[in-house]
Amino acid sequence: MARGKEMTEPGKIWGVGVGPGDPELLTLKAHRIITTADVVAYPAPNNGNSVARSIVADYLKDNQTEFAIRISMDPAQFPPRDIYQRAADDIFAHSEEGRSVAVLCEGDPFFYGSFMYLFERLAIRKSVEIVPGVSSMTASAAALQIPLASRNDVISVIPATLDASEIKERLKTADMAIFIKVGRHLGKIKTILDEVGLFDKANYIERATMQAEKTSSLADIVEDTAPYFSIIMAHRRGAAL
Repeated sequence: MARGKEMTEPGKIWGVGVGPGDPELLTLKAHRIITTADVVAYPAPNNGNSVARSIVADYLKDNQTEFAIRISMDPAQFPPRDIYQRAADDIFAHSEEGRSVAVLCEGDPFFYGSFMYLFERLAIRKSVEIVPGVSSMTASAAALQIPLASRNDVISVIPATLDASEIKERLKTADMAIFIKVGRHLGKIKTILDEVGLFDKANYIERATMQAEKTSSLADIVEDTAPYFSIIMAHRRGAAL
């Protein structure tokens, strides 16, 4: 009961990781907070629906207040500081009026999560609790049935947006390389992995845990672009085991 009372504390703010897509991967704590919060906020594109909200849609209540934080997906405009500031002000205002607020974040709030930009603006004004979620990295490993690391392996999470020269430098010290933000950089990553001898050891996944999930060896992917929710994994030994 003590935990339940804490989670409905008036004016409390949470950053809640909702996982990579499968609603059943929501943690019990995240579920309790989402279903009891007075206000539920979530990121959404300028046009279209929020992926974070879609993950928890069946758990939301009619008596909850919702608001979408509309964010441009244009990389040149990211992070949109004015939008995050306005959203943080709105969240803080709800909190000051005694309403508890759950801010949803796909995956984990602090693993490349958009919530971190809200956190830096909110935490200077009041306490914010972070509820970790299943990350796209661990979800992808599970879906591909590829262990991430063993013994003394070093994992490198590499944004595909980096320059080719920097990516190659990162690969020199990585046992397991995990490429995120693949999208339009798929062709570049394929070329780099081929040049460093890792192409045939790489695996590809898009939309991990979602209904449209797709897994494959990278060698079987003929396209040079990928959806936003895509990851490439390559282990130097071929597998961590």
